[in-house]
Amino acid sequence: MQYRRLGSSGLQLSALSFGAWVTFGNQVGRSEARNLIATAWDHGVNFFDNAEAYANGEAERVMGDVIADLRLPRDGYCVSSKVFFGSADKPGPTQRGLSRKHVTEACHAALKRLRVDHLDLYFCHRPDPDTPIAETVGAMDALIRQGKVLYWGTSEWSAAQIREAARIARDRHLHPPTMEQPQYNLLHRSRVELEYAPLYAELGLGTTTWSPLASGLLTGKYNEGVAADTRLGQEGNAWLQRLVLGEQKEQRIEKARRFSALAAQLGEAPSQLAIAWCLRNPHVSTVMLGASNPAQLIENLGALELVQRYDEGTWARLEAAAGK
Repeated sequence: MQYRRLGSSGLQLSALSFGAWVTFGNQVGRSEARNLIATAWDHGVNFFDNAEAYANGEAERVMGDVIADLRLPRDGYCVSSKVFFGSADKPGPTQRGLSRKHVTEACHAALKRLRVDHLDLYFCHRPDPDTPIAETVGAMDALIRQGKVLYWGTSEWSAAQIREAARIARDRHLHPPTMEQPQYNLLHRSRVELEYAPLYAELGLGTTTWSPLASGLLTGKYNEGVAADTRLGQEGNAWLQRLVLGEQKEQRIEKARRFSALAAQLGEAPSQLAIAWCLRNPHVSTVMLGASNPAQLIENLGALELVQRYDEGTWARLEAAAGK
């Protein structure tokens, strides 16, 4: 495993990390979750990502139970939570958002579910138009000063919103955001590569990127369409299909076909190549992986070996196949 600093902070995260989105509490039971966490840990993964909204808090409960069962040393791993959507099935107005009340109480609930006394990373899962950014910055600063959070950041905020949060923190001598958690893959690039570009040097911003495989699209599994027994085709996942395919379903599937065809010419698994491509970006602190079984996770962890295998020309061909 390789380890990278989280932006300009001193925290070293594994270049590949493991997230519980969609799987824990939904697709994956407790026993398989234990196998996945153990496999990740055995391969050097030291960052485990979660959120209050994942399976309405069940993903955090499963992860906390598994980590406690495996007796991982608390000083050897990092765990995160994210706040905004709430953990209730139908959250009320004080059970969601980024108010001081919900940011604080959601942190306490995540600590209990994850069975830890502090969160290493705590993210604002989305911007909240109903809460002043200054209020959220103050709430995060208070949690850090209380020792309940070590680093706070954002997820899918605009560059302007992140810059405003940093300005408020600087002006008021509060802890600024350290990291952003954006989607980043061959089909979704502009925010990480263009919008955030000035922030890496200006703020020392780190990134914990999600969906390197575009929810499986870049593995080739949807080359013949979206079957009912796949993640995007499952009942209740229409929202995820809209997120991944958008209004240009056929065009995006065709890009995935071209990418997987070139991967086959190279003799490589398309999933590994897609993850390795993300790792080549020096502004990516860690690429978060999701998996439903250990074999899948082990294959994806093999992406580390591909980063230096190909020259710039080959990577340019892969980018062109996916539609630069």
